[in-house]
Amino acid sequence: MISPYGMSNNYTIPVSNVGRVTPVFTGNTVDSSRKVAPVECQTCKNRRYQDGSNEMVSFKAPGHISPEQSYAKVMSHEQEHVANARAEGSKDNKELVSVSVSLKTAICPECGRAYVAGGTTNTTMKTTYSNDSYGKNQKAFEAEATKGNRIDFAI
Repeated sequence: MISPYGMSNNYTIPVSNVGRVTPVFTGNTVDSSRKVAPVECQTCKNRRYQDGSNEMVSFKAPGHISPEQSYAKVMSHEQEHVANARAEGSKDNKELVSVSVSLKTAICPECGRAYVAGGTTNTTMKTTYSNDSYGKNQKAFEAEATKGNRIDFAI
């Protein structure tokens, strides 16, 4: 058949030496009974995690976490902060408004493995003042400090 461009599309490529195809050597297979342990690179081996907050939680002293365990250990550490926030929010004059946890991931520049590099727990508390003298004094101080802030002297 001739194409509109004047060329034939029935071009066959001659194949030669088909009889000389080398058979696949089946003896060169991977033995699945033996497992090779992954080697930890020096960057991952020397990576240390440490908590910088003023709460009593884990990782106050620098500690090593492997990349495979980083998600579980960092998330459980951040859950300690959440538990502390819930305990603080259950006090009489406190109310826990919200808690959120965010994890930061990274890629090791040496071996290319992904790992959790750290985490942050954000808490929002609402403090309510009772009718005690401290609460009254605090409200009086705030009233005195804000008096006159909305006056326009230009008139």
